[in-house]
Amino acid sequence: MSRYLAAGLFILGLAVFVFALTYKKDTLFQSPVGKIVPPKTLLKYTFVNLHNRSPQPSEIIFDREISDTNGLAVWVFHFTSLGKKISGEANLPAKVSTQNALAKPTVIMAHGYVEPKDYHVGMGTERVAAELAKSGFVTLAPDFAGYGESDKASPDAFEDRFQTYTTMLDLISSVEQDCKLKIDADLIGAGDCKLALWGHSNGGQIALSTLEISGQNLPTVLWNPVSKPFPYSILYYTDTFDDKGKNLRKALADFESNYDVENYSTPNFYSWITGPVFIAQGGADESVPPKWSEELLADLKAATKEARLKMYPGADHNLMPSWNQAVADTINFYKEKL
Repeated sequence: MSRYLAAGLFILGLAVFVFALTYKKDTLFQSPVGKIVPPKTLLKYTFVNLHNRSPQPSEIIFDREISDTNGLAVWVFHFTSLGKKISGEANLPAKVSTQNALAKPTVIMAHGYVEPKDYHVGMGTERVAAELAKSGFVTLAPDFAGYGESDKASPDAFEDRFQTYTTMLDLISSVEQDCKLKIDADLIGAGDCKLALWGHSNGGQIALSTLEISGQNLPTVLWNPVSKPFPYSILYYTDTFDDKGKNLRKALADFESNYDVENYSTPNFYSWITGPVFIAQGGADESVPPKWSEELLADLKAATKEARLKMYPGADHNLMPSWNQAVADTINFYKEKL
C-alpha cells in the first residue's frame, strides 16, 4: 500500500470518527462500548451552575394597563428568559408611571402551583401585590413559562421546574439593567433601585432558591413555603394526583439515574444566602405542615442567616383568617429592610 493511500485512509477514518462523535450530539451519543447514553442536558440547572451563570437581562415591556383604581395601576408586562417570552402582572403605586416604575422599591413575586388551564395573569399574587402597591412598592409577578401569556413550557417536567429559577434570575437582572441605564443617564439616583422577593407555597420554594442562587442581599418573604429537600418536596403531594404519582415517580427514577438530586435541592445551599428572610406560616395549614417552617427557621439559624418566623394560629394555606395581619407584617418587613 502506498504511503499516499495509507494517508488517505487515515484521514478518512479520522473524519468518520469525528463525525461519529459529533452527529446528533444534542440528542444521543454512542459510548465506547456501544451503549446509547442520554446527554445530561439538565446539568446547566444545578444550583452551582446557575450560581455561576452569567445574567441574561432583557427589556421589560409594559404591554397594556388592565385596571386603575385610585391611582393604583395594574399592567400586563413581559420580558425574555432563555429565548422565551414570559408574561406577568405589574402593580404600580399612585403617581408612578411605567417610565420610572423600576426605580422604585420593587418586589418580585412567585406564585404557588396552579393548574395552567385555571390560571390567569397575576393569579396567586394579585391580592398581596395590590396591598404592596398601596404602600408604595412596585410589584412584578412573572407567570412563568406555560402560564398566562407566556411561551410554552419545556416538555421536560424537570427542566420546566428548573426554569422557574432562570425566569426569576433573569427578571432580577432585567430590573437591574433598567436601573443602571437610568442611573447612567442621570435620571435617577444610585440608591433608588431596591429589590426584594416574595413567594407563596411552591412559589416560596422558588423565591428561596432564587435568593440562594443569586447570592444577593434581597429581603425575602415566604408565605407557607415548601422547603423540604428535592425530590421529597414534590413526592409529598403525589397522593393528590389522579395516578397517585406513578408517572412522576417513573420520571424521577429516570432523572436520578442521570443526575445527583443533591445538586438541585434547596436546603443544601443555605450558606449562599445573604438577604434577610421572613417566614409567615399558617398554624392550620394542611398543605405545608407548620413543622416544615419551624425546621426551615432552625436550619437558617444554624447556617447563621438572618431569619424570623411568625406563626398565625388557626390560619390556613392562604393565611386566612389572618391574611390582613400577614400582609401588614410583610409590608413592615420590607419597610424595615429596604
